Amino acid sequence: MKESLKITHFLLPSAFLIGGFIIGLIFEKVILAKLRKVVKKTKWEGDEILIAALRGKMLFWFIIAGIYGAILNIPLSPISPNTFNVLKKILLIIFVASVTLVLARIAVGFVNSYTKKVRGVTPLTSIFTNLTNIVVFVVGILIILQTLGISITPMLTALGVGGLAVALALQDTLSNLFSGVHIIASGQVKPGDYVKLDSGERGYVTDIAWRNTTIRALPNNMIIVPNSKMASTIITNYCQPEKEMSVYIEVGVSYDSDLGKVEKVTSEVAKEVLSEMQGGISEFEPFIRYHTFGDFSIDFTVILRTREFINQYIIKHEFIKRLHERYKKEGINIPFPIKTVYMEKRAEDHHE
Repeated sequence: MKESLKITHFLLPSAFLIGGFIIGLIFEKVILAKLRKVVKKTKWEGDEILIAALRGKMLFWFIIAGIYGAILNIPLSPISPNTFNVLKKILLIIFVASVTLVLARIAVGFVNSYTKKVRGVTPLTSIFTNLTNIVVFVVGILIILQTLGISITPMLTALGVGGLAVALALQDTLSNLFSGVHIIASGQVKPGDYVKLDSGERGYVTDIAWRNTTIRALPNNMIIVPNSKMASTIITNYCQPEKEMSVYIEVGVSYDSDLGKVEKVTSEVAKEVLSEMQGGISEFEPFIRYHTFGDFSIDFTVILRTREFINQYIIKHEFIKRLHERYKKEGINIPFPIKTVYMEKRAEDHHE
């Protein structure tokens, strides 16, 4: 009789545990799966962010609910009331922590969505990710402390007083942090831009973190620049106001050349290169400008147009190769550097 009574006492807690797991599994595998298909058809990105943030958490929350229900219905004799209270608080802390994690995912997702709309296709920099996560997690920790009965007012007061000391001790770190926020807010330098610093470093900006800006050079080396230096240095951004840019190539022909013919042939080669090479803008009309009577040639500049900075190398390569071949066929001479040296005979040499 006693054995059957014990089994009966534990049936309801077991039902809560199993029921929480099963219901959570249904929500995770069936309901959320159907919701994912529905939100893909909507134009609003927010619903996709919400569904993505809840992935894996519904099952976890229902299991916690099942454990909580089991604790409420378990016989009191084996466990003391103090133990009950401790278990309840532990479950509450775990639940609030998981909700905080979900809210952090949602917040980062919405910030990312907003920056894409405002900045075009700019990816979310890690400084925004970190700041958003810090704010959400700090709020979550304060809620947990308040739930445990710990007054947060003295803590906030202590943080306010200690914050001044921390700010003085971390001047360089805070300077880099605020410089990074300023760089992002100004929109003058963004991840994906090709930049050149006045100190000579150049490459693609890959990330703007809370302390440093990371630049990937063309040889695939990483250049780490403190944000404070990045905010104060002179920067040439080859992607602003747009990625398209002009390509200038210097050429010289001999003084015997027919300059009209040179212009016609050079323009034909330039059009051919822009229409056939990847990165060239075929609709752009290339042109040349004579500018100098050099020591051994008449010099001019050929102006081409490319879609972004990196494309100029293959454009220059192919243009020079084809132009050299075409000049040979057309009889247009590219002279070697020539210097004329005049020898003056001295009077003593005549006497000899």
